[in-house]
Amino acid sequence: MDHTQYRDAVVENRRKHGFEPVDEYTNGFDPVWETRDEDASIGPVAVIATLVDDEPDPSPEDLVAVADSFRDVLVDRVDDRHGSTTPLGYVVFPVPDPDPSLVDAARSYTVARRRTNVFPIVYDCEDETLHRHEVPRLKGRGIYRRQAEDVDRLFDV
Repeated sequence: MDHTQYRDAVVENRRKHGFEPVDEYTNGFDPVWETRDEDASIGPVAVIATLVDDEPDPSPEDLVAVADSFRDVLVDRVDDRHGSTTPLGYVVFPVPDPDPSLVDAARSYTVARRRTNVFPIVYDCEDETLHRHEVPRLKGRGIYRRQAEDVDRLFDV
């Protein structure tokens, strides 16, 4: 599957799962989708997601820089006007045959900072494999469990 086919499949998933397009405060990310709901274990959540498919062979450093920049979008989009909300951001890189160092950089990215949770995800277009963050056995399990569910329903095609 090439990155265009993957993008089209993700767009279809976002429609099916109620993610709405975002047109403002996106810092140049396009597309950006958002949804809000209530999670039984972590409370109210705001989820913002994007695909970065304009760079076919990102380095681990590129991935970290893009994830950091997407954190700013998340901070701009989610504020306390809606009460205490847990912000979750997903930035997905569809890459043909990603280098293992890229997958490691995504999985080891420091997720929570400044009360925002950004998860860089790598999708291997050749193997059609999604590399998401694993759910830990102990502390912080709720956010990682939610990440696994969101990523599976939106980005696993």
